[in-house]
Amino acid sequence: MKRKIVHIDQEKCTGCGLCVNACHEGAIELVDGKAKLISDIYCDGLGDCLPACPADAIQIVEREAGAYSEEAVEALRVKKDAVAPAPTLPCGCPGTMAKKITREKTGVPHAETVKESAKPDEKIPSELAQWPVQLKLVNPKADYFKGADLLVAADCTAFAYGDFHRDFIKGHTTVIGCPKLDDNEFYKEKLTEILSANEIKSITVVRMEVPCCSGIVNAVKEAMLRSKTIVPYREVVVGIDGTVK
Repeated sequence: MKRKIVHIDQEKCTGCGLCVNACHEGAIELVDGKAKLISDIYCDGLGDCLPACPADAIQIVEREAGAYSEEAVEALRVKKDAVAPAPTLPCGCPGTMAKKITREKTGVPHAETVKESAKPDEKIPSELAQWPVQLKLVNPKADYFKGADLLVAADCTAFAYGDFHRDFIKGHTTVIGCPKLDDNEFYKEKLTEILSANEIKSITVVRMEVPCCSGIVNAVKEAMLRSKTIVPYREVVVGIDGTVK
Protein backbone atom coordinates (compact mmCIF):
# COMPACT_ATOMS: atom_id res chain seq x y z
CA MET A 1 0.00 0.00 0.00
CA LYS A 2 1.09 3.60 -0.62
CA ARG A 3 1.16 5.78 2.46
CA LYS A 4 3.10 8.51 4.30
CA ILE A 5 6.16 7.31 6.13
CA VAL A 6 9.43 8.60 7.56
CA HIS A 7 12.52 8.91 5.36
CA ILE A 8 15.94 9.54 6.94
CA ASP A 9 18.68 11.09 4.81
CA GLN A 10 21.78 9.14 5.81
CA GLU A 11 24.15 11.81 4.51
CA LYS A 12 22.57 14.55 6.64
CA CYS A 13 22.12 12.38 9.73
CA THR A 14 24.70 13.21 12.44
CA GLY A 15 23.75 10.26 14.63
CA CYS A 16 22.76 12.49 17.56
CA GLY A 17 19.96 10.08 18.53
CA LEU A 18 17.36 12.73 19.37
CA CYS A 19 14.87 11.24 16.90
CA VAL A 20 15.17 7.85 18.61
CA ASN A 21 13.84 9.32 21.84
CA ALA A 22 11.20 11.37 20.01
CA CYS A 23 9.69 8.34 18.25
CA HIS A 24 7.11 6.95 20.68
CA GLU A 25 6.59 3.85 18.55
CA GLY A 26 10.23 2.77 18.63
CA ALA A 27 10.46 2.78 14.84
CA ILE A 28 13.90 4.43 14.76
CA GLU A 29 17.17 3.07 16.08
CA LEU A 30 20.82 4.00 15.76
CA VAL A 31 22.59 1.56 13.47
CA ASP A 32 26.31 2.03 12.85
CA GLY A 33 26.07 5.59 14.16
CA LYS A 34 23.13 6.61 11.95
CA ALA A 35 19.38 6.81 12.60
CA LYS A 36 17.44 4.21 10.63
CA LEU A 37 13.80 3.17 10.30
CA ILE A 38 13.89 -0.44 11.49
CA SER A 39 10.54 -1.45 10.00
CA ASP A 40 7.65 0.17 8.11
CA ILE A 41 5.09 -1.42 10.40
CA TYR A 42 6.33 0.58 13.41
CA CYS A 43 6.06 4.01 11.71
CA ASP A 44 2.68 5.78 11.86
CA GLY A 45 3.87 8.52 9.49
CA LEU A 46 2.83 11.36 11.84
CA GLY A 47 6.37 12.66 12.15
CA ASP A 48 6.89 13.26 15.88
CA CYS A 49 10.59 12.76 15.13
CA LEU A 50 10.83 15.65 12.64
CA PRO A 51 11.13 18.60 15.06
CA ALA A 52 13.65 16.68 17.16
CA CYS A 53 16.18 16.41 14.31
CA PRO A 54 18.75 19.24 14.46
CA ALA A 55 20.18 18.37 11.03
CA ASP A 56 16.92 18.42 9.04
CA ALA A 57 17.65 14.84 8.00
CA ILE A 58 14.09 13.53 8.39
CA GLN A 59 11.16 13.96 6.00
CA ILE A 60 7.73 12.49 5.58
CA VAL A 61 7.43 10.91 2.12
CA GLU A 62 4.72 8.94 0.37
CA ARG A 63 5.79 5.51 -0.88
CA GLU A 64 4.88 1.85 -0.94
CA ALA A 65 5.12 0.64 2.65
CA GLY A 66 3.78 -2.01 4.93
CA ALA A 67 0.71 -1.02 6.95
CA TYR A 68 1.28 0.53 10.37
CA SER A 69 0.52 -1.97 13.14
CA GLU A 70 -0.36 -0.90 16.68
CA GLU A 71 -0.10 -4.52 17.74
CA ALA A 72 3.45 -4.77 16.42
CA VAL A 73 4.38 -1.52 18.17
CA GLU A 74 3.00 -2.78 21.47
CA ALA A 75 4.83 -6.08 21.05
CA LEU A 76 8.06 -4.21 20.37
CA ARG A 77 7.52 -2.05 23.46
CA VAL A 78 6.94 -5.12 25.65
CA LYS A 79 10.07 -6.74 24.23
CA LYS A 80 12.21 -3.67 24.92
CA ASP A 81 10.82 -3.32 28.44
CA ALA A 82 11.60 -6.95 29.15
CA VAL A 83 15.18 -6.58 28.02
CA ALA A 84 15.52 -3.29 29.96
CA PRO A 85 18.84 -2.22 28.46
CA ALA A 86 20.96 0.50 29.95
CA PRO A 87 20.20 3.95 28.50
CA THR A 88 21.76 4.29 25.07
CA LEU A 89 23.91 7.34 24.43
CA PRO A 90 23.66 8.92 20.99
CA CYS A 91 26.53 7.52 18.88
CA GLY A 92 27.83 6.02 22.10
CA CYS A 93 29.19 9.48 22.87
CA PRO A 94 28.17 11.42 26.01
CA GLY A 95 29.14 14.65 24.28
CA THR A 96 26.02 14.69 22.10
CA MET A 97 23.48 14.41 24.91
CA ALA A 98 21.39 17.55 25.51
CA LYS A 99 21.38 18.72 29.12
CA LYS A 100 21.30 21.71 31.42
CA ILE A 101 24.38 22.37 33.51
CA THR A 102 23.81 23.33 37.14
CA ARG A 103 26.83 24.89 38.75
CA GLU A 104 27.56 25.07 42.47
CA LYS A 105 28.84 28.28 43.98
CA THR A 106 32.61 28.03 44.13
CA GLY A 107 33.44 31.17 46.06
CA VAL A 108 35.22 32.59 43.03
CA PRO A 109 33.86 36.12 42.40
CA HIS A 110 32.01 36.79 39.17
CA ALA A 111 31.73 40.56 39.50
CA GLU A 112 33.49 42.98 37.19
CA THR A 113 36.01 43.68 39.97
CA VAL A 114 37.42 40.19 39.58
CA LYS A 115 39.32 41.42 36.53
CA GLU A 116 41.37 43.73 38.73
CA SER A 117 41.61 41.55 41.83
CA ALA A 118 42.09 38.08 40.35
CA LYS A 119 45.33 36.36 41.27
CA PRO A 120 47.48 34.94 38.44
CA ASP A 121 46.80 31.36 39.53
CA GLU A 122 43.08 31.84 40.23
CA LYS A 123 40.87 29.53 38.20
CA ILE A 124 37.91 31.26 36.60
CA PRO A 125 34.80 29.01 36.52
CA SER A 126 32.88 28.22 33.38
CA GLU A 127 29.52 29.95 32.92
CA LEU A 128 28.19 27.54 30.30
CA ALA A 129 24.63 26.56 31.24
CA GLN A 130 23.78 23.88 28.69
CA TRP A 131 25.10 21.34 26.20
CA PRO A 132 25.45 21.05 23.23
CA VAL A 133 26.22 24.56 21.99
CA GLN A 134 26.87 24.00 18.28
CA LEU A 135 23.95 25.40 16.29
CA LYS A 136 23.91 22.30 14.10
CA LEU A 137 23.45 20.02 17.10
CA VAL A 138 21.01 21.83 19.40
CA ASN A 139 17.37 20.79 19.54
CA PRO A 140 15.16 23.88 19.04
CA LYS A 141 12.66 22.46 21.56
CA ALA A 142 15.18 21.73 24.30
CA ASP A 143 14.06 22.88 27.75
CA TYR A 144 17.04 25.19 28.19
CA PHE A 145 15.69 27.49 25.44
CA LYS A 146 12.43 28.18 27.26
CA GLY A 147 12.33 31.85 28.31
CA ALA A 148 16.08 32.13 27.77
CA ASP A 149 18.33 35.10 27.16
CA LEU A 150 19.89 33.80 23.95
CA LEU A 151 23.54 34.27 23.02
CA VAL A 152 24.40 33.61 19.37
CA ALA A 153 28.15 33.72 18.86
CA ALA A 154 30.56 33.21 16.00
CA ASP A 155 32.78 30.44 17.32
CA CYS A 156 36.06 32.39 17.00
CA THR A 157 34.87 35.08 19.42
CA ALA A 158 35.41 32.95 22.52
CA PHE A 159 39.05 32.46 21.55
CA ALA A 160 39.67 36.11 20.69
CA TYR A 161 38.00 37.65 23.75
CA GLY A 162 39.52 36.61 27.07
CA ASP A 163 36.55 37.31 29.34
CA PHE A 164 33.98 35.68 27.09
CA HIS A 165 32.41 33.52 29.81
CA ARG A 166 31.95 36.29 32.34
CA ASP A 167 30.91 39.00 29.89
CA PHE A 168 28.73 37.03 27.46
CA ILE A 169 27.97 33.39 28.36
CA LYS A 170 26.98 34.11 31.97
CA GLY A 171 23.18 34.08 32.33
CA HIS A 172 22.62 33.05 28.71
CA THR A 173 21.75 29.97 26.70
CA THR A 174 24.54 29.79 24.15
CA VAL A 175 24.67 28.66 20.52
CA ILE A 176 27.72 28.98 18.30
CA GLY A 177 28.53 28.61 14.62
CA CYS A 178 30.80 29.72 11.80
CA PRO A 179 28.93 31.69 9.12
CA LYS A 180 31.83 31.28 6.68
CA LEU A 181 32.13 27.50 6.87
CA ASP A 182 28.49 26.54 7.41
CA ASP A 183 25.23 26.98 5.49
CA ASN A 184 23.70 30.31 6.46
CA GLU A 185 20.26 29.24 5.24
CA PHE A 186 20.43 26.34 7.68
CA TYR A 187 21.30 28.82 10.42
CA LYS A 188 18.29 30.97 9.51
CA GLU A 189 15.96 27.98 9.63
CA LYS A 190 17.36 26.61 12.90
CA LEU A 191 17.27 30.00 14.61
CA THR A 192 13.73 30.59 13.34
CA GLU A 193 12.70 27.29 14.96
CA ILE A 194 14.36 28.28 18.23
CA LEU A 195 12.68 31.68 18.31
CA SER A 196 9.29 30.31 17.26
CA ALA A 197 9.22 27.44 19.76
CA ASN A 198 10.40 29.37 22.82
CA GLU A 199 9.59 32.64 24.53
CA ILE A 200 13.10 34.04 24.14
CA LYS A 201 13.57 37.10 26.37
CA SER A 202 16.55 38.73 24.65
CA ILE A 203 19.13 38.10 21.95
CA THR A 204 22.82 38.94 22.03
CA VAL A 205 24.93 38.37 18.93
CA VAL A 206 28.72 38.34 19.20
CA ARG A 207 30.73 38.32 15.96
CA MET A 208 34.27 38.92 14.83
CA GLU A 209 35.19 42.11 12.98
CA VAL A 210 36.01 40.22 9.76
CA PRO A 211 33.46 40.76 6.94
CA CYS A 212 32.47 37.09 6.56
CA CYS A 213 31.27 37.07 10.16
CA SER A 214 28.36 39.35 9.26
CA GLY A 215 26.56 36.21 8.10
CA ILE A 216 25.67 35.22 11.65
CA VAL A 217 24.13 38.65 12.25
CA ASN A 218 22.09 38.36 9.05
CA ALA A 219 20.92 34.88 10.04
CA VAL A 220 19.68 36.11 13.43
CA LYS A 221 17.90 39.14 12.00
CA GLU A 222 16.24 37.07 9.29
CA ALA A 223 15.13 34.53 11.90
CA MET A 224 13.64 37.33 14.00
CA LEU A 225 11.66 38.49 10.97
CA ARG A 226 10.47 34.99 10.05
CA SER A 227 9.43 34.17 13.60
CA LYS A 228 8.03 37.67 14.24
CA THR A 229 10.16 37.89 17.36
CA ILE A 230 10.49 41.34 18.92
CA VAL A 231 12.80 41.29 21.94
CA PRO A 232 15.75 43.35 23.20
CA TYR A 233 18.63 42.85 20.76
CA ARG A 234 22.34 43.55 21.23
CA GLU A 235 25.19 43.16 18.78
CA VAL A 236 28.85 43.04 19.80
CA VAL A 237 31.86 43.08 17.47
CA VAL A 238 35.15 41.58 18.68
CA GLY A 239 38.41 42.55 17.01
CA ILE A 240 41.02 39.98 16.06
CA ASP A 241 43.21 41.56 18.77
CA GLY A 242 40.58 40.67 21.37
CA THR A 243 39.14 44.14 21.91
CA VAL A 244 35.45 44.98 21.74
CA LYS A 245 34.79 47.46 18.93
